[in-house]
Amino acid sequence: MKSVLTVARAIGALVSTVLLVMEQLTDYSTPVMAWEMPGISAAYLFWGAVGSSVFLGVAITWAVNAIVYGAPAFVVLTVIKLAIRDLPK
Repeated sequence: MKSVLTVARAIGALVSTVLLVMEQLTDYSTPVMAWEMPGISAAYLFWGAVGSSVFLGVAITWAVNAIVYGAPAFVVLTVIKLAIRDLPK
């Protein structure tokens, strides 16, 4: 189970990183911002708590997006692992 959780976290981190890079490549377009909404919402929520630091805001956005997009990966990987385990030998 630990390996599935690790892989899911890595997938979430990869998706979050791609979203942050796409934001700059697409010149901050609206469709990309919609995909980043969970992380951006959390960053705005905690913006005052982090002292209006841009670096910490981006870190919060990246971390929240990694969790949000890693959770479905965890579910999918767990279902696949259970399905493979239950196959007849």
